[in-house]
Amino acid sequence: MSSSSSAAATAACCRHLASFLSSAGTSPFDLPSPSSSAVRFCSSCNAAGPRLYACLSCPSVRCHLHRNHHNDHLIAVDILRGELFCSACSDQVYHPDFDSHLILSLGTPPTPFADLGRRKRRKVEYRPWAPAEAELAAITSGSTVINPTKEESGGFDHPKGLRGLNNLGNTCFMNSVLQALLHTPPLRNFFLSDRHNRFACQRKNGVVFGNDSGNGKGRSSCLACDLDEIYSAVFSGERAPFSPAKFLYSWWQHAANLASYEQQDAHEFFISILDGIHERIEKDHGRPQSLGNGDCCIAHRVFSGSLRSDVMCMACGFTSTTYDPCLDISLDLEPHPCAPTKATSSKSHRPCNGEVESALSGQGSAIPTLMGCLDRFTRPERLGSDQKLFCQQCQMSQESLKQMSLRKLPLVSCFHIKRFEHSSTRKMSRKIDRYLHFPFSLDMTPYLSSTILRRRFGNRVLPVDGEEPDQNEPSSKLELFAVITHHGKLDAGHYVTYLRLSNRWYKCDDAWITQVNENIVRAAQGYLMFYVQKMFCYKASDKMATSS
Repeated sequence: MSSSSSAAATAACCRHLASFLSSAGTSPFDLPSPSSSAVRFCSSCNAAGPRLYACLSCPSVRCHLHRNHHNDHLIAVDILRGELFCSACSDQVYHPDFDSHLILSLGTPPTPFADLGRRKRRKVEYRPWAPAEAELAAITSGSTVINPTKEESGGFDHPKGLRGLNNLGNTCFMNSVLQALLHTPPLRNFFLSDRHNRFACQRKNGVVFGNDSGNGKGRSSCLACDLDEIYSAVFSGERAPFSPAKFLYSWWQHAANLASYEQQDAHEFFISILDGIHERIEKDHGRPQSLGNGDCCIAHRVFSGSLRSDVMCMACGFTSTTYDPCLDISLDLEPHPCAPTKATSSKSHRPCNGEVESALSGQGSAIPTLMGCLDRFTRPERLGSDQKLFCQQCQMSQESLKQMSLRKLPLVSCFHIKRFEHSSTRKMSRKIDRYLHFPFSLDMTPYLSSTILRRRFGNRVLPVDGEEPDQNEPSSKLELFAVITHHGKLDAGHYVTYLRLSNRWYKCDDAWITQVNENIVRAAQGYLMFYVQKMFCYKASDKMATSS
């Protein structure tokens, strides 16, 4: 840093820091490294970290209780956060020379969230595959065209793979979720590339072919096998509606408590299907599959993400962090239509797509948005006196501040809007019929753990607990491809799916497929919304992935 810029920064800082710098000499920021064993206990009470302050004028270290009781030494370093602290101002202070000194002392490059010893996964550029001449000849001789003309398909002019599903008796919840799964890009590519071959799976599990009686006895209840069969059927070129009876029977075997012809919740069915595929793959492999780390079945490799929960003690600042896997994100709608909320705040990515006049008429100015729901999901929440949690640092129950964030985004993000409320105290249930504005393109950067940590601690926060930097990667940009809606009342409704294929929207209403205008989709009452990453980051690997 030049001498002029250093002088300007000194003039802009607090007067106590300016006084300290004027009398400290040429190396004012020399102090033990935060990882050194010399700075682990308070010099006054011998308390351990993590919130300790190292004095810049002498070798003493103080905890948060004794940081202001240290003679006339006013400037210290917050060891946990790596920030300057002024005891007289009782606040963090900033000086650019300290940043440079801290980064050089740690041996890290001057970038936010520098990688401290953890080897980052090497990512490779995607290269499209093109068949060689011999492969092209084998494909041509051994394949049939599955994209019939409009005349061959009975007058239909829909993309391949778009086929209606017969309602088997209050099974619109199943058909709506299946349509979304059938056209989920990573899942579709997995099954169409024969990564889960139902014949090989049945042979492996000792199922006798042709022993599939009408009642399903003798069949293996493998949901992945039945899903593979549905993929083969809908992408076969046939346009007549398909009946997913085998899949329904297999799901009944997996979820016996839901085995009936009553209407079920589409969200509950979606989670149940993913768990059923996961449990079967885990059973076949004979070892537990880790959820959330990418080394799992195809269902969790596509839909599994990771949530970070930070609980900070309001008394001492000690923060407890936990990580939990998730298959979807459940979001609350605003409880009061006219209440001012964060949904009306503006961010750079929010104006996209606009609002639909027909849906907004009569709704007032407080229109809930998906981004507003995500704001409420990730904003800090103060837990009051009736929700005190035990603090490891204070060794007693204290009021705390809790904040959720997204540590890892899945390839496909499913957002579940809580439209069904069940009150045990009032012994009643109801459906929330409020319109929710959702964009066709969504930037998840503001809700990532890396972004929230930078916002909380400053732009140079170092990784904590092995947190890997996201650095505004393209994977945070999402694109909407499926919306599941619910019409009607809580106990008597109907599910419909809207699919985006080849930049056109289609309405899948059981056996009926119709093309619709995008404004119809914008005005829909979204219940489940599926977003896929605009750009996939491929990881270099020395071993071939198993077909699971």
